[in-house]
Amino acid sequence: MEGARVTLEVIIGPMFSGKTSELIRLVEREVYAKKKGAIFKIDFDRRYSEKQVVTHNGLRYDAYSVSSTDDGVRRIEAVAETESLDAIGVDEVNFFPRSVVGVLDRIAASRRVIASGLNLDFKAEPFPTTMELAARADRVMYLSAVCVVCGQEATRTQRLIAGKAAPKDSPLIVVGGKEMYEPRCRACYEPPREGRDR
Repeated sequence: MEGARVTLEVIIGPMFSGKTSELIRLVEREVYAKKKGAIFKIDFDRRYSEKQVVTHNGLRYDAYSVSSTDDGVRRIEAVAETESLDAIGVDEVNFFPRSVVGVLDRIAASRRVIASGLNLDFKAEPFPTTMELAARADRVMYLSAVCVVCGQEATRTQRLIAGKAAPKDSPLIVVGGKEMYEPRCRACYEPPREGRDR
């Protein structure tokens, strides 16, 4: 691992802003430079593949699938050590427990760590894991998407159920794609509606 870059970088933004594409690009650059790199993803995100991170536009990269638990976080650290990785990427860091923050911060003392995650949940509240990790990062890349309503810069993720804003009491974590989520700007974002999720 001689000459490995030692840094903690976080890529944040709403859905459809290109976070996973950027994560893949940065890890691939390390591999092209003859470094050992790997990406980790949560095991319950099977939208496109169980063994790869896949962007919404189809870009794929092999990945370790780990649980979004403290055991999964420990596995990231264990694989980084046993495989002597120079660079690790973590996709959807917002879905991991807060213990991932300290572990990735510690791993970054000896290798390059790149994590991508959502800035805000569907209620426009910050994801604690993403934001705490960003506060500890050496570099933060904030990406935006394009609002599907007006075409302006989008910084929020709108969850829809039957074409309407999801109710406030909807589960916080629901994995989905364009059938359920839209990027929206501040003006076009609709706060969650009152009432039960039916």
